[in-house]
Amino acid sequence: MKKISFTRISAVFLLFVGSSTLNVQAQMSAKKIDQLVENTMKTFDVPGIAVAVVKDGKVIHSKGYGVRSLNTKQKVDENTLFGIASNSKAFATASIAMLVDEKKLKWDDKVTDYIPEFRMYNPYVTEEFTIRDLVTHRSGLGLGAGDLMAFPDSNSYTMPEIIHNLRYLKPVSGFRTKYDYDNLLYMTAGEVVAKVSGMSWAAFVEERMMKPLQMTQSAATYKRLKDKSNVIDPHAPVKGKVQVVDRFNSEIGPAAWGLYSNLIDMNKWVLMQLNKGKFGEGQKNRLFSEAQQNEMWSPQTLLPLSSYNPYNSHFLAYGLGWFVTDVKGTKQVSHTGGMPGMVTQVTLLPDMNLGIIVLTNQQSGSAFTAITNQIKDSYLGIKNTDRVKEYNERRLAGEAHAAKVVAKVENEIKEQQAKKAATIEPSAIVGTYKDNWFGEVEIFEKHGKTWFKSQRSPKLIGEMLPYKANTYIVKWRDRSQDADAFVMFSLDNDGKATSIKMKPISPLTDFSFDFQDLDLYRIKDAAASL
Repeated sequence: MKKISFTRISAVFLLFVGSSTLNVQAQMSAKKIDQLVENTMKTFDVPGIAVAVVKDGKVIHSKGYGVRSLNTKQKVDENTLFGIASNSKAFATASIAMLVDEKKLKWDDKVTDYIPEFRMYNPYVTEEFTIRDLVTHRSGLGLGAGDLMAFPDSNSYTMPEIIHNLRYLKPVSGFRTKYDYDNLLYMTAGEVVAKVSGMSWAAFVEERMMKPLQMTQSAATYKRLKDKSNVIDPHAPVKGKVQVVDRFNSEIGPAAWGLYSNLIDMNKWVLMQLNKGKFGEGQKNRLFSEAQQNEMWSPQTLLPLSSYNPYNSHFLAYGLGWFVTDVKGTKQVSHTGGMPGMVTQVTLLPDMNLGIIVLTNQQSGSAFTAITNQIKDSYLGIKNTDRVKEYNERRLAGEAHAAKVVAKVENEIKEQQAKKAATIEPSAIVGTYKDNWFGEVEIFEKHGKTWFKSQRSPKLIGEMLPYKANTYIVKWRDRSQDADAFVMFSLDNDGKATSIKMKPISPLTDFSFDFQDLDLYRIKDAAASL
């Protein structure tokens, strides 16, 4: 499905994005932005992009490029709607901030005060877990832990089930000691807003936030859009060719990744942010207080700086729904978002009163990074940079490494097939296995092939091929997922499989395919069929 992970973009690509300075130089002209975006689309094979620049309280550039869909060839414009994915998280924390202003809750209230059934793996963590902890990626859970309950879409989990199953996810680090990007807890934060406000989080965002800001074309989820006549199709490389892929179309947990918006509406959102919560004629209206914005933009969880540091940043942190860093001596607040076939970025430089929005319909994080950084360079007075070339070289190097890893595994599979016998016979592994949070998985034979099938997540079905010793490979039937995995069996004294562990093959597999968190154990021998 993707050569570069799309939810990971939210957690990782911030390390590669830019900066600002108080010594503002000439901005990039509209013509130069046009050339930049056209070059980016060609280099990274992105069908459609929308770019806006907001400066000093005005929208100075807002334009669509390319096509919404390779199928329809309809043009992108500033009204074209994109899934903004994890940029929804800033809306989630803003909704909590509004309720804090209204004194209906506090950031450091216990989650169990509002969701009594909330449980983490460790009882102490459960007792101490606050609303702030839900939105700062410091829970102790691993990267993307439990995302398979919500991703890929079309699974059958409900929010009450997801909240219940949090108790089965084992921590990988100490509580509040380490950053690991999380989606399920943001989904839970949306449920806190629902409990306090008396309406769903989606309804709260649309009524209490979008309506006052006059974000009239946006909605909290794709299904809630009133007009779908100007919406992008998602695109991703499949077998080396970019094509339209299935839309992520889940109503579960929109606070983590659900919103659809366009430049027209996102410009209003960014203007409000740069105006410290104020909006409307004469800035007489306010969505949340300046104190709450300061809270959201304050470091909460520290991250390590990357060795790649083109703008001389000295710290990197996660705030409340935003990444925060210093760039060339000034503050940068930003976030990225990704879903299958679409990735986005919102970058704010508050001291410069500058905002940059990049929305795309292909899951290349390098594309939005190149555009954002090149535009920022023009404000910084940094000359002779070619961010498209720079990030393309980094992308190609990463893809080449991943391709070598996958090719090695493919060759080893072919060697195993040439032997015409599996180290573990299929008869030893067929059966039904269960994980406490993910549910049942069936391994079965049909027409001489061995198959893997998740009962709760229908898109996770694929053929299994013998690899080495006690390990098979599962190749998902939906090739757009690009997330094939090792399936490792533990055996009893009779050579019969008793349990399964899994992990992704490619280093570019999106982290929401958190196969490594599964602990499947056999519950019965009989298995179903396709």
